[in-house]
Amino acid sequence: MRFLHTSDWHLGRIFHGLHMTEEQTSVLRQLVELAIDRKVDAVLIAGDIYDRAVPPTQAVSLLDETLSCLIKKHKIPVIMIAGNHDNPERLAFGQSLLAEQNLYIFGPVTKDATPVILHDEFGPVYFAPLTYAEPLVAAEAAEKEITTHEEALQWQVSSMLAQIPENARTVALAHVFLTGGMESPDSERPLSVGGASTVGIENFAAFNYTALGHLHACQTGDNKVRYSGSLLKYSFNEVNQTKGVHIVDLDAEGAISVETVSFTPTHDLACLRGTFDDLLKNPRQELTQHFLQVTLEDEHPILDAKYRLEQVYPHILHLEYSRLQKLSTDSIQSGSHQKLGVKELFTSFFEQISERSLTEAETTILNAAIDEAAQTERRS
Repeated sequence: MRFLHTSDWHLGRIFHGLHMTEEQTSVLRQLVELAIDRKVDAVLIAGDIYDRAVPPTQAVSLLDETLSCLIKKHKIPVIMIAGNHDNPERLAFGQSLLAEQNLYIFGPVTKDATPVILHDEFGPVYFAPLTYAEPLVAAEAAEKEITTHEEALQWQVSSMLAQIPENARTVALAHVFLTGGMESPDSERPLSVGGASTVGIENFAAFNYTALGHLHACQTGDNKVRYSGSLLKYSFNEVNQTKGVHIVDLDAEGAISVETVSFTPTHDLACLRGTFDDLLKNPRQELTQHFLQVTLEDEHPILDAKYRLEQVYPHILHLEYSRLQKLSTDSIQSGSHQKLGVKELFTSFFEQISERSLTEAETTILNAAIDEAAQTERRS
């Protein structure tokens, strides 16, 4: 069996004020063409289909167009799970009806989740959907004490394996933070604040392949446990990453081979640094069609710097001065506050106002409040 592993589409993403729908449309068309050309038997989407719980209509339309092309026009089954950015109930609307059309959507965490069974010439392959599970939600569904993401995943895995025959070929889809995984700062939303959010690779030992989502860099825990990475570069910290998907071949004995295929975005991301005069007089022609973060090394402000630079580099998304980044690390750095998380922003604000650090008890309260607010947002 051959399947395509992708994740973290983040449809509806707004990046430095730019709606990414056009960019996402271009890459998703490449994904569909790849699935058709390589004659895959299924497409696996490992969470974070949308960028937020209530996506804009353009994002919903793009997902509908993509899935319709794969399933209705080309008869390619799609299996998708909710990630931490998705509203699981909204995503899974009509899932029982859609399953009859080979669209298998798994949203809310439930003890009744069952594997998806697809067949090839060698027999059945069991796909285990391990949808994103917050510990409190998993505990409620399992009717047992669960306090960490690791415990939630272990419960999900054991529930799935209990429904799969011994020695069957198995593939897992999971949206988790694998211990030791490489993060993409200011691009990925933390799974929890102040708690244990990572899971061990050993949890996936029983599966022939595990299609992971959440971390935006294409990476592997071992040959059988992999992140495909995000659909596009969603942070200037990701400029050196290559985005794409995995094409996975599963043979009769359960052995796998993996090929990573990259995509070509309409506009790539790049960071450009130098003095104002140098950037104008010696234009970097290879970057003129990139989305840019420009860092000016001038000691004094330049009048209308962004507008004037845009005559050469028309796609500047962010402009900053390096001199403003040299402030004390004891306070929020000028021009970089948007890169800090909620906890870091509040902690810095509290220290400046109160002239003391948060106590351990206050930190615990803050962590709980941030987690509660995040859960409320996902369920809204």
